[in-house]
Amino acid sequence: MEIKLQIQATDESRSAVERLARENLDKKLKSYLNKFDREDVVWNISIKIDKDKKWLFVWKLQISIDWHNYYYEREDYKNLDDLVNNLFDHFKLDLSSK
Repeated sequence: MEIKLQIQATDESRSAVERLARENLDKKLKSYLNKFDREDVVWNISIKIDKDKKWLFVWKLQISIDWHNYYYEREDYKNLDDLVNNLFDHFKLDLSSK
């Protein structure tokens, strides 16, 4: 299994987003990742985080895995940690229903 993580964020938030994404993948989603643990499976994860006119975070998460696509979008978040954890919570919920 190969995980390709692409992050589009401002310079000051890029390292935090990458750290939080890795933590979620390694801890929160570990058991869900195991069922896709084959050599031919590639995870493409794209995270885009911007700030709106009110300086609140706006995010988009797109994940493609084993021919399944997932897309999440949210706006008006103040806390970057909560935002990233929340988007992976949504993804975990979708994976658990399969």
